[in-house]
Amino acid sequence: MDEPSDDELVAAVALGDEAACRELMNRHLPRITALGRRMLGSQADAEDVAQEVFLRVWTNAGKWEPGRAQFSTWLHRVATNLCLDRLRKNRGGTEDIDAIPEPASEEPGPDRRLEQSELAERVEAALQALPERQRAAIVLSHYQGLTNIEAAEILGITVEAVESLLSRARRQLRGSLATEKGELLRSKDMST
Repeated sequence: MDEPSDDELVAAVALGDEAACRELMNRHLPRITALGRRMLGSQADAEDVAQEVFLRVWTNAGKWEPGRAQFSTWLHRVATNLCLDRLRKNRGGTEDIDAIPEPASEEPGPDRRLEQSELAERVEAALQALPERQRAAIVLSHYQGLTNIEAAEILGITVEAVESLLSRARRQLRGSLATEKGELLRSKDMST
């Protein structure tokens, strides 16, 4: 039996179907939370944003117009806008980089795990240092795997503007992470 489409589920949510809303959450919550974590640098803030996104799904499902856009694109746009709003509101505050869980390493040695952890922290710090719109473009394109066309739609800008944001962000990240690149290459040489 075929699973219902997102549009069918949103139509059911508009009629008050809680199971349909749970199904939409099961499908999209991990990606929306990951977007929020990358944008905000905090799992707790990401979960707050994801909760707000799905609250908006519940309250605005009746306004959804199938065929106007993909539901997942709309979700990403709402999440990105909420993240940008939160970043603007908290501008000037410090972000707790220590609260970000590090990805699990498959390397057995504790020294190697420590190196990878420190490198991941520096990459995350460099990402968090990007201007908000550049960070949004990188997160949508690289971490969320969206096309430039989808990212442009989510950000409400042209594809050319997305490409410009990506170019500037990549240039800034390359500069910020130049020493990490050397360290990473050295550590790979040592482990082989």
